[in-house]
Amino acid sequence: MSNPKTPSAGAVPYWRLSGFYLFYFASIGALVPYWGPYLKSLGFNPSEIGELMAMVMATKIVSPNIWAWIADHTGRRMQLVRAGAFLAVLCFAGVFWGNDYWWLMAVMCLFSFFWNACLPQFEANTLSYLGDQPHRYSAIRLWGSIGFIVAVIVVGPLLARYGQAWMPWVMFALMSAIWLSSLVVPERVAAHRSMGHEPLSQVLLKPAVISLLLVCFLNQASHGPFYTFYTIYLEQAGYGSTLIGWLWALGVIAEVVVFMLMHRLVPCFGLRNLLLASIFLTVIRWWMIGAFVDSLVLLVVAQLLHAASFGIYHAVAIQLIHRHFVGKHQGRGQALYTSISFGLGGVVGALYAGYTWEGLGATASFTIAMALSMVAFVIAWWGIRER
Repeated sequence: MSNPKTPSAGAVPYWRLSGFYLFYFASIGALVPYWGPYLKSLGFNPSEIGELMAMVMATKIVSPNIWAWIADHTGRRMQLVRAGAFLAVLCFAGVFWGNDYWWLMAVMCLFSFFWNACLPQFEANTLSYLGDQPHRYSAIRLWGSIGFIVAVIVVGPLLARYGQAWMPWVMFALMSAIWLSSLVVPERVAAHRSMGHEPLSQVLLKPAVISLLLVCFLNQASHGPFYTFYTIYLEQAGYGSTLIGWLWALGVIAEVVVFMLMHRLVPCFGLRNLLLASIFLTVIRWWMIGAFVDSLVLLVVAQLLHAASFGIYHAVAIQLIHRHFVGKHQGRGQALYTSISFGLGGVVGALYAGYTWEGLGATASFTIAMALSMVAFVIAWWGIRER
């Protein structure tokens, strides 16, 4: 007998799923561009900013895998998402009680441990709803990009007018919205197909899986200077907060357009070709930002390339992970993708950006980013093939 509380196989709660993505990525749209300047306003130097931002990424290495193990054994992904979102709100409230380096390090560690655990399990829940139509993922995920756009456009001028002291309150409000939106999303249990019973160790030893995870790590590590210092970089070049917010938004607008077109691009070009193109354009993007900060036109072009460096890349990576990690391994597959790319890759990116930014300058940081993307391209060319 079916559970009356379990949605039918064909029912996809589009707006409830989209609402969670909206608020979750709005929080990223506030944190990534504006948390660095907030830390700078507290008196931290570039190395310390890089280390504090790296802590947010570091918890992605461990947290998603712990929660994925629990989810795979309980089958209650949304209960874990709700618990993680609520605990993230409680832990983030610690920023109101102190602002010295080690206190903020502890707060960022605890808050991000729970915050980073939510998205991979929510992704698995979404893909379970979509079943054999994973190409519809982009139509839901694009609302996350819209949330990011609204955040970067609104938060920058807000802080410019009222001061950096409002930044923690903005984040606290968005974290609370994430938790509230998670309460209305129903559970969807993944079907355990026969392929899902293949041991996880065998999946991880496949050359294509190893290559994919390496590419994900390198691509995210290459984003280190951009995610950690792009706002500060533009401020030092003389750009105003409103223009900076629109540059951030422009990149994500391009990402939204790509998400809307992915269901057509994949059948036309294939996942491998799209991945190679996205990484090649990522190399071009880091070169343009590092070498032409004084040219607004080239900065605009570079931001439009966010459609490739994140939009196409992420949509392709999610589908490739979903192909390799099936059935009961879906949650762990999404967790590994998050921990290796946004976690380990994010830590390495934030750290090398912080250390080279202070000692060698912005150009050196973006040159390293270019080199990492070039290596990712070679690995993708050699190790990732179409089925």
